Amino acid sequence: MNIGQSIFLGALQGFTEFLPVSSSGHLSIAQKVLGIDEPALLFDTFLHGGTLLAALVVLWTDIWKILCHPIQKLTGFLILATAVTTVFAFVLQKTVSETGQSILENAMTSSIFLGCAFLITSSALFISEKLSRRGGIIRNKDDFNWKDALFIGFMQGIGILPGISRSGFTISGALGLKIDREFATKFSFLLAIPAVLGALLLQLKDLFHEGNLSMVIEWPPVIAGTFTAAITGFLSVKFMLNIIRHKTLYGFSVWTAMLGIGILFDALVTKWRF
Repeated sequence: MNIGQSIFLGALQGFTEFLPVSSSGHLSIAQKVLGIDEPALLFDTFLHGGTLLAALVVLWTDIWKILCHPIQKLTGFLILATAVTTVFAFVLQKTVSETGQSILENAMTSSIFLGCAFLITSSALFISEKLSRRGGIIRNKDDFNWKDALFIGFMQGIGILPGISRSGFTISGALGLKIDREFATKFSFLLAIPAVLGALLLQLKDLFHEGNLSMVIEWPPVIAGTFTAAITGFLSVKFMLNIIRHKTLYGFSVWTAMLGIGILFDALVTKWRF
């Protein structure tokens, strides 16, 4: 992978990380189209580090409030949801299929799964938007409870799979529970911070454990991609917070449906890239 390609993938990661369209799915598509043969999960993790920095900058006010008053309900809800996600991710990684690979590894190499996953994301966005706009009382952050945190943590766990949008599933889950749109989005973004940080630390641990970090990956493209992801991730968070206040998720639902149909058509019929 050259620096130009890494910058492109970094920009793609940054723009799609906080939009409900699956950044991992978009990266997988881009890598296949560009013919890049890289350890997708590894490179994806470093790009997530860039978007993690973006989230920290944009949400610094909310993070600072938590740091100043750590003993509060929101902290407990974030910890509970993160714990659920962690358990789910562990199961996906450790459950081995007939191929000898984990469920997660199989999902990352299956074009059919990727196409279906985009369609699942599209359906979740469409249904949650419909549910959120039906009559009924909209619940604010004071109405948020531990059951909501458990459910959203579970939804984030599903979002680990490529093509399943993490932010899309967590926001959809919250909207389906009639949670206030802006709080649902901020909770989703805050919840991403420990998830991304944990994934980054695990990947770094594995790299150092191999004892030859410099030969595992070329650092200049990774640094360029990570820097680009940080900048575009900042813009993406700002954009999504504005979208959730004034627009609907239907456009994202249409986009992910188009991607899913296109990938399945190519994988089953044309076999161009998938």
